[in-house]
Amino acid sequence: MKIGVRAHDYGKHEVEVVADILKKEGYEAAQIAIPRSFKGVENFADINEELLLRINNAFVERNIEISVLSCYQDLGNPNEEIRRTAVEAFKKCLYYSKLVGARLVGSETSYAHLSKLEKHVWFPYMMDSLKRLAEEAEKQNVWMAIEPVAWHPLEDIETTREVLDALNSKHVKVIFDLANVLERPTEMNQSAYWKKCFSLIGDDIEAIHLKDFIIGENGEYIPKLLGEGIMDYHVLAEWLKTHPDIPVLREEMDPATAAADLAFMRKLV
Repeated sequence: MKIGVRAHDYGKHEVEVVADILKKEGYEAAQIAIPRSFKGVENFADINEELLLRINNAFVERNIEISVLSCYQDLGNPNEEIRRTAVEAFKKCLYYSKLVGARLVGSETSYAHLSKLEKHVWFPYMMDSLKRLAEEAEKQNVWMAIEPVAWHPLEDIETTREVLDALNSKHVKVIFDLANVLERPTEMNQSAYWKKCFSLIGDDIEAIHLKDFIIGENGEYIPKLLGEGIMDYHVLAEWLKTHPDIPVLREEMDPATAAADLAFMRKLV
């Protein structure tokens, strides 16, 4: 596996400084969201080919793979204008991915925390967006990835399998964040569930997101260091042994405690 991190967890810096920080920490891979990671970039309007090539050069020189070019977009929103803007932004990122040297462009399918009914209502709008983006990825010969989240239209592994089959595109992959599909974490047999997940979508996973947490007294999500929360990563560790090229990207990294998380990741397999 390739040990990586969400770059903007280390703050927003000049391109080369970001790459230097990640190299010094010992990362082999990164997820970057350009407006969140680099100084002087506030939105997509500030992105140009010169910047993209500069990012590519900085990361190549330091031997750090840009595993995921993040494109945080509201792909399932029923509002036509919001959805059209999201699709166009994602298409731009597909083009950017070639110049920046990214493995793939990734996004969740919603911003909102949706109810069961809302997820059902938003689902066809999400599918419309994904079909358009799959066609664009094929046209540009680049790769995109979708990330299932329990409170989004792409809510679980079964739905993810159905969507992948419906899109039927080798250019559509999965970013798998195990924590994001644990809707009732204290009630689940994680080991059995993870085996089912990897059986259903394992061949389509191109990146793993890693985080840990506990549930507070009022049901709130409380981030923890890896290995100090409720997550069971034994099945993931076994799966990773047969997928050595997969980037494992730490999210919610606190630079002050990064050494402990990095040690956990290095021991994972």
